[in-house]
Amino acid sequence: MNLSDIFTLSGKSGLFTIAGQTKNNVIVESLIDGKKFPTFASNKLSALKDISIFTTEGETSLSEIYRTIYNKEDGKECISHSESADDLRLYLENILPNYDKDQVYNSDIKKLFMWYNILHKADKLKLSEKENTTEENNTDKQEEKTETTIDNTKK
Repeated sequence: MNLSDIFTLSGKSGLFTIAGQTKNNVIVESLIDGKKFPTFASNKLSALKDISIFTTEGETSLSEIYRTIYNKEDGKECISHSESADDLRLYLENILPNYDKDQVYNSDIKKLFMWYNILHKADKLKLSEKENTTEENNTDKQEEKTETTIDNTKK
């Protein structure tokens, strides 16, 4: 899942891609409605690939979390960001059980799920061939370990 060309923009809701560049600013395009507009020096662009969620062991990148949600939901949309804070926290706990409950705020969790659903509607959540192959290899290795364990217990 490549999130390197998807950005958030300070002061604006939603997600954006870079559509072009002028001498003094960058032109972004909204993933929600496709509208293009310029950004200025006062606006901060942040790539989704650089955003992580705090866990008790460190940090987990959004791409890993979104991959987990994508697999859990079989490629469909996840819970709506407008659900109650308790429901959103419970859903996140099912996906990322070790998230840091003190450092991850309700607003962060809402953005996490809102962005996932925006990416889903924009068809930006497809796993790359490399990721599909890696997941298949990991599944095959896990199955081999299980078979070996079963074979060892039969002896």
